[in-house]
Amino acid sequence: MGKNPGGMRMVTFSVTFSNVLLMLLYLVPGFLLNKAKKVHTLHLSSMSVILLYVCGPGMFLNALIDPAADPSLPGKMGLFILFSLVGEIVLMLIISLVLGKRKKEFAWRMMSIASVMGNVGFFGMPVVRALFPDAPEAAVYSCMFNISLNIVAWTIGVYTLTGNKKYISLKAALVNPSVIAAAVGFALYLANGKTWLPELLQNGFKTLGAMSTPLCMLILGIRLASMQPRKLFTTPVVWAACAGKLIVFPLFCWALTLPFPLDPVFRASILMLAGTPCASILFNLSEIHHNGQEMAANCALLSTLCSIITIPLLSLLT
Repeated sequence: MGKNPGGMRMVTFSVTFSNVLLMLLYLVPGFLLNKAKKVHTLHLSSMSVILLYVCGPGMFLNALIDPAADPSLPGKMGLFILFSLVGEIVLMLIISLVLGKRKKEFAWRMMSIASVMGNVGFFGMPVVRALFPDAPEAAVYSCMFNISLNIVAWTIGVYTLTGNKKYISLKAALVNPSVIAAAVGFALYLANGKTWLPELLQNGFKTLGAMSTPLCMLILGIRLASMQPRKLFTTPVVWAACAGKLIVFPLFCWALTLPFPLDPVFRASILMLAGTPCASILFNLSEIHHNGQEMAANCALLSTLCSIITIPLLSLLT
């Protein structure tokens, strides 16, 4: 009996929707704890440090150690970085051309950054894992997308945000917890670490990785409770950023892959990871340069809420 494409798409939609819904439900405890005055937004910096320096590296190490040895995988990893980099850079250039004189305004410059910088790790990895439970390379692609994200964020992203080349930092792009963890994980993969690393250590990476998404969403929930709903839902530039990030960017990256003979998991992974909500690094850059913090937080929150609709719809293309 042949496969039923319609039935397969419904299964894909259902799996994606349920996983995105679960991630959004993690917002609720953070939201309620803030409203009950049990936690405060002042706590977010400490929570973010734990997420960035402990849980995130554990997630990336677990993802890179997990796949069985495959001679073709390192090449695919490099290709994934290339495709994601090209997608980010080219779309930002296109947006800049379309904006014309409006790109002189800070809000529209941030929109161009927000449209390509996504939460490919803490949000994207659980989605592709759920879609491809028998393809551990999908989680590896999430790590590769994160590398390209950091490169773009600390170079073109910083320059676009500030208009000053002196803030560009190649060191920050390449020497940060996520990229270092990815490099160590890649070395362990090449050394076939899955076969000789102590099981206790591997389980530790897995446990820390499993904490990443709930902690990330708890932080967003706390932030959401402190926002003014009117500003969150009524700012046109924020909606433009969400449309760019959740619809335009994933379709653009997916279209880039169509002329090439790539396997379905590769193509679907770049589509789904590109369609993740705006990344927290956007807010971090705004904090560092003391400009646009509220807009960055609004982009992250609104795109996260809207993703419950857009990501399942994108999954129908896989």
